[in-house]
Amino acid sequence: MKNSNGNSLDGRIKDASQAKRDQLERFKKAAQDPERLAAIAQKKAEAAVRETQRLAKAAELKKQQEEQARIKSEADARAAEAAAAKEAELIEERKNTADKIIDQDQATEAEKKAERDRRYQARRNRKK
Repeated sequence: MKNSNGNSLDGRIKDASQAKRDQLERFKKAAQDPERLAAIAQKKAEAAVRETQRLAKAAELKKQQEEQARIKSEADARAAEAAAAKEAELIEERKNTADKIIDQDQATEAEKKAERDRRYQARRNRKK
């Protein structure tokens, strides 16, 4: 691009300052352009809507996670309760089994004693 003012320093400085003024004017006009302002407002509104949707989605996700945690804790509590009940049942069953074994041992001891007493009585009867 050729300089219209030539190659003199003053000419180049004037051209540069004029270019700066022109650029500043274009910037001021663009800043006040209604279409541009409307587009900026539209973008801000869309950003606000997206942010609202993001927050709603985050709240829903947190609610779902809390619900899942509650369900899991309830399931864990039921499982622990069932395990405790099964353990109590197993202890009761072992106690009953132990009682039966003790009763059987006592019955066996009683039978042995009765047999021993019968033998002793028979021996005494033979001696008489």
